Amino acid sequence: MAWQLDEIRWQRARAAMDEADIDALVVRAPDNVHYLTNYWSMKAWEIAIFPREGKPVVVAVEPQESDVRRNAWTDDIAFFKGFNPDDPRPSYLRALEQAIAILKERGLTRRVGVETSNAVQAPERMTGEPTVYWKGYFDDLEAAIDDVVDCTPMLTRLRMIKTDQEIERMRITNDLAAEAVQHVRQHIRAGMKDAEVGAMYEAYVHSHGIGYRGSVEMARAFTLVWSGESIQTFTATKDRVVQDDAPTLMEIWTVTDGYWNDLTKNACPGVLTSEYNVLVDLLLDVFDEAVREHVGPGASLAELDGFIRARIAEGGYAGQPSHYICHGVGSRAHEPPWAHPMSDQIMEPGMVLAVEPGIYWEGGGGLRLEDNFLITGTGAEKLCSAPEEFRL
Repeated sequence: MAWQLDEIRWQRARAAMDEADIDALVVRAPDNVHYLTNYWSMKAWEIAIFPREGKPVVVAVEPQESDVRRNAWTDDIAFFKGFNPDDPRPSYLRALEQAIAILKERGLTRRVGVETSNAVQAPERMTGEPTVYWKGYFDDLEAAIDDVVDCTPMLTRLRMIKTDQEIERMRITNDLAAEAVQHVRQHIRAGMKDAEVGAMYEAYVHSHGIGYRGSVEMARAFTLVWSGESIQTFTATKDRVVQDDAPTLMEIWTVTDGYWNDLTKNACPGVLTSEYNVLVDLLLDVFDEAVREHVGPGASLAELDGFIRARIAEGGYAGQPSHYICHGVGSRAHEPPWAHPMSDQIMEPGMVLAVEPGIYWEGGGGLRLEDNFLITGTGAEKLCSAPEEFRL
């Protein structure tokens, strides 16, 4: 299914460009290309030119013609060769040359927004190795444009507040994720390798997600899975097995057609130890109270951070967790805003936030809960129906 033009998104972008007196945006981060044109690239060689007036242009590699014509919200598409027998240079250099030529031809060289401070970008659809920026990219654009303006802060702000279409698409991602979580919880067995659990989730998303509800072209998932003592933060899945009396923690990232979620769900095929039951009760209380009292329109991200860390400290785990307890989700799995005690950011309707309190034991083991919440005009809506309570 090709999504219809999200006119609200374009109106917001052009209003921001008008305020900043920017004639066009030139973007190549896959998530920004997708945000402005609905085209999720295969190799991240593509460049989008989004003018304040008129149709956007997608500069795309030739083999992607059918995909880009089907999905892009423009019919103004310029193609470059992926392989050119007369040009040994990397393909993305041809894309840049073509984009600069288009800017010049259309008189869009006065004041142009470029992602000069962009530090993180989403993966493309193919291998998760998107082509990043290089010095020559910025040098060539600056040589062709009278006034280059960093458009990263503008796009960051725009992307924090989701349109109705974006929310609909994120609901699809989270509904698919909920089905995959249920599938894993039904089929997990003691003695399985942690990696088998991750593979089970990822396979469900990929096999059931493509064509999901007649609207999804590409669905992928990425997981980290730890059981019992292997539960830690910022570590890869280990060669360990599922235990029948300890949680198996699944760190989950799911994407459908460029819209992500970020979840942590747990499962256990047996009965938890008393020590783990106490930990689950503590985190469930912290999670539920934090969402109920501190997640909603006008709420402070700093206060949410402070509340969760204070409640975890009261439970005997001062200084935890070592990671952020809240961040934005959307065209990337991790994007602004971020909860921090020094932040002055408040929650606004249209934001989608991942809330993730966690506690980790010295030497291994522990637990984290995480779900994504849409900030509405009156509160917060949990987007994934898979429950935090996982005990049999």
